Amino acid sequence: MMDKQKLIILTGPTAVGKTALSIKLAQKIGAQIISADSMQIYKYMDIGTAKITPQEMQGIPHYLVDLLEPEDACNVYRFAELAKEAIKDISAKKSIPLVVGGTGFYIRALLYDTDFSETEGAGAYRAELEKMAEEIGNHAMHEMLREIDPVSYETIHENNVKRVIRALEYYHDTNGPISEHNEREHSKESPYDFRYFVLTDDRETIYRNIDRRVDLMMEAGLVEEVKGLLKRGCSREMISMQGIGYKQLIPYLEGEYPLERAVELIKRDSRHYAKRQLTWFRREKDVIFFDKRDYDHDDEKILQKMLEYL
Repeated sequence: MMDKQKLIILTGPTAVGKTALSIKLAQKIGAQIISADSMQIYKYMDIGTAKITPQEMQGIPHYLVDLLEPEDACNVYRFAELAKEAIKDISAKKSIPLVVGGTGFYIRALLYDTDFSETEGAGAYRAELEKMAEEIGNHAMHEMLREIDPVSYETIHENNVKRVIRALEYYHDTNGPISEHNEREHSKESPYDFRYFVLTDDRETIYRNIDRRVDLMMEAGLVEEVKGLLKRGCSREMISMQGIGYKQLIPYLEGEYPLERAVELIKRDSRHYAKRQLTWFRREKDVIFFDKRDYDHDDEKILQKMLEYL
């Protein structure tokens, strides 16, 4: 039997300190980094995504950063394909792929080689369901799941219309519940020999870091960055412009509310995102948590412990 491809993952909530630690880890073990950040993959979106700078990279090659135009749509399927190509490239150079970023769904898709063939596609039926949702409302749409997929009915909130529609569409296309498909995918064995590190910290500390980071983004010219994207022809409907920091500033620039309100929303939505990230990572399998409080917030101590696991 062939040895499995080695893979290291370093993730955690936004503003926890992944970037600095990832560079130190890469230097120690001779790794090259694959970004698992759904926003840093876009060009021209640097400030709002807290994108790593060439100086911060310290010569460590980074894949999947500044790869796509803001007009491009990056989804989990495309990310997984690009990341697999990067893993092959890094391995061919006799280096170790180190996946760094906070988009948990992307990481899971890569780690367990999720099969998207049955879940991709936007057919006519989806358009029909979207029209129906507008007419009959969230609750009635959600009730349609009760008989055909009781697990999804219990686990998907009725206000998450996108997922409700996806579950209904999946049943229509395959005559089976999407919850069973998801369970099969989630119970798959990973094709990788991996270590899955999650960096975390006291929630209040993370929230303080987020608030400080947003203030620094504003000082660094986030408003000008968003203006430049709009001037380029980007609109609020684009996937790239749905990112936190961008979608809150567009209404400000269009006169819907003052700048203070936009900043307040960016901070609030970033905190909510960090909370969702932590919930996600706690549900994942084979995860090794590193709470920074247990290591006196000292990256060197965390690094030494990570090297023991490797």
